[in-house]
Amino acid sequence: MSQRSSASGTPAGSALRDDPRHPLYLGKWKRPTKPDLKEFIHDDFDEPHRKRQKAILAKHPEVRELYGNEPLTAVIGAAAALVQLVAAYYIGCVWTGLHWSVVVAIAYFLGGTVSALYGVIIHEAGHNLVFKWPFLNRLTGLVVNSPMVVPISQSFRRYHLEHHQFQGVEGKDPDLPLDSEIHLIHNNPLLKTLWVFCYSVMYVVRGMAMNKRPQRWEIINLLFIVCVDTLIVRYMSLRSLAYLGVSVFFGYGMHPGAAHFIQEHYVFRDGQETYSYY
Repeated sequence: MSQRSSASGTPAGSALRDDPRHPLYLGKWKRPTKPDLKEFIHDDFDEPHRKRQKAILAKHPEVRELYGNEPLTAVIGAAAALVQLVAAYYIGCVWTGLHWSVVVAIAYFLGGTVSALYGVIIHEAGHNLVFKWPFLNRLTGLVVNSPMVVPISQSFRRYHLEHHQFQGVEGKDPDLPLDSEIHLIHNNPLLKTLWVFCYSVMYVVRGMAMNKRPQRWEIINLLFIVCVDTLIVRYMSLRSLAYLGVSVFFGYGMHPGAAHFIQEHYVFRDGQETYSYY
């Protein structure tokens, strides 16, 4: 079950030890165990990530050496995009006699794995960690987005940065599950499994539920993907496009490559809302 925070400010570094949660920053709330629970857990403390970052750096300053940009990420992203486009070509134009079950298996084991990698690279580009120039990071996001059928890179950048800015704040954090998700899925293990399987769809629905006007780069992203999809259908086939779409569905759902969605945010311990590194 997800945890929501009703406060958003972060005190200055000198006030870190004034927080009674220091140094682990565990909340006072309990891990939900009832399968029929249909409400969120609320915490009146501010979200702890910034404080945890300061505490980690105070104890291990060498972590700062890991900070910075890595342009090689763009090369890896372009290569990964090419892998999927080549696979789509062979599946849609060469191996047309393959049984649908074989195509689905390829989409899961190859396409899903590569699509999960796309998510990681788009995340890094969204934080401007590939290049120092934001424009090149946006281009990296578009290149990696090219085999993903739907426009996601620029909207992810927008909403993910808002997620960091307002983490756990109701009405502002776009990563928080919707009230309808809680009432429909609640804490039922089977329904949660189905929910994870369809997570790629739910992620888009949450963004749409924010009801925000698309920004310029989101419109550019949409037009770019429409052009790419049109070219794929024109010079490959509709079967090729379908393979790419199913790959994304798998890669963002019930797939080992997407396990960090659960690992980082599933509540295993009372009071600890995430298991991310920051």
